[in-house]
Amino acid sequence: PVCVIMTPMKKAKAYIGDEGATFVNSFTVTPLCCPSRSSILTGRYPHNHEVRNNSLNGNCSSLQWQKGPEAEAFPTYLNKLKYQTFFSGKYLNQYGSKAAGSVGHIPPGWDQWHALVGNSQYYNYTLSVNGKEEKHGDSYEDDYLTDLILNRSLHFLDDRSPQHPFFLMLSPPACHSPWTAAPQYQKEFKDVQAPRDGSFNKPGKDKHWLLRQPLNPMPNSSVTFLDNAYRKRWQTLLSVDDMVEKLVKKLDSIKELNNTYIFYTSDNGYHTGQFSLPIDKRQLYEFDIRIPLMVRGPGIKPKQVLQAPVLNIDLAPTILDIAGVNLSSVNVDGQSFLAQMAPSLRNGTARPYFLVEYTGEGQPTSDPTCPKLGPGVSQCFPDCVCEDAYNNTYACVRTLDSKMNMQYCEFADSESFVEVYNLTSDPHQLENIVKKVDPSILQIMNQRLIKLQSCVSDSCRDYK
Repeated sequence: PVCVIMTPMKKAKAYIGDEGATFVNSFTVTPLCCPSRSSILTGRYPHNHEVRNNSLNGNCSSLQWQKGPEAEAFPTYLNKLKYQTFFSGKYLNQYGSKAAGSVGHIPPGWDQWHALVGNSQYYNYTLSVNGKEEKHGDSYEDDYLTDLILNRSLHFLDDRSPQHPFFLMLSPPACHSPWTAAPQYQKEFKDVQAPRDGSFNKPGKDKHWLLRQPLNPMPNSSVTFLDNAYRKRWQTLLSVDDMVEKLVKKLDSIKELNNTYIFYTSDNGYHTGQFSLPIDKRQLYEFDIRIPLMVRGPGIKPKQVLQAPVLNIDLAPTILDIAGVNLSSVNVDGQSFLAQMAPSLRNGTARPYFLVEYTGEGQPTSDPTCPKLGPGVSQCFPDCVCEDAYNNTYACVRTLDSKMNMQYCEFADSESFVEVYNLTSDPHQLENIVKKVDPSILQIMNQRLIKLQSCVSDSCRDYK
């Protein structure tokens, strides 16, 4: 799911967060589904797994991805250790496409494979079930994807061998569009609207050109649309909340709950009206790069709220660390955060800064809803607001420690645009301070960025 606000997730908070650790500074290293999911699976920054966007020629689930990074993804290590592995739900946006092996392609490392073909759906979708095509209709009882993922995971737990450990990855579509809530939840949150604080409906002044396009204030039609999207997203999450509860109760009934680590997280953030952008992700700002992360399990004391910055590229090394893999033998850019949440089990230090990178996507012809912007834009709304462009391509150093809370970003556009934010004094990133900040700080940030953009494996964790 692509949701940071945890309000609808009361059961998840009770069963995972309150029983373990909540990371309040958890980030994705790239704010878009396919590159982010590729980072989760490999523990690598996008410049090392080379998945740039959600398209096949951007390497999403491509043959190149399959030959290289996917063959070294973390499930392959669990499989070698005789873990029984199970996947169900959305995998990568182009998974199952004919040019990438169709439904017959099962990524290595998975014993049980129930993967959605293509992008998020709730009904009328196709699954690859262990390499065979399985079509679904629109019956809530038989087909609602969030519930199907849960039910198949419960069967897997019933059928598992008690002799060997297990790993499940459940990847529900919620709260991604098309935002189809379960029938019993379609009337919930009727008075909820998108939060009006921070950068909501503010102009994107002093920001890169794409943020200077939207109408400000937003037309009423945009506000109505984004409020409706916000509400429906919350509704879809109630089924995910039920999933968490039923899974925890199942683990308890088979006497495995206290022996199991449970991670709850997401692939990217989202915006609804921030800087007058109606809805999407793909931007460098906090609302698009922050993600939820809660973990419970052996050695993790309950009700911890942890400040250390952790990244989606840290999930793979953390899971492998828990499984007992020697991390020096694994090619990852991230680092295990087991030490942060279970200091009795591991020693470790928090990182002071990290990289966020994104390669923008644009269409070769101009968008009919927005001809005046010309070719090279994408994800356009009727009011000529485009959420992405091929030169919405940037790399940022995000610094977060006891001394500094800052973001420095460089764009690969004709302006070589730079954005700098002091998040201590300006948490909503309203003011780009590139012209005010001490040039020596800019120089340090630029040097860190150059180093991070070309880092591989160990050098991505070298903070000297």
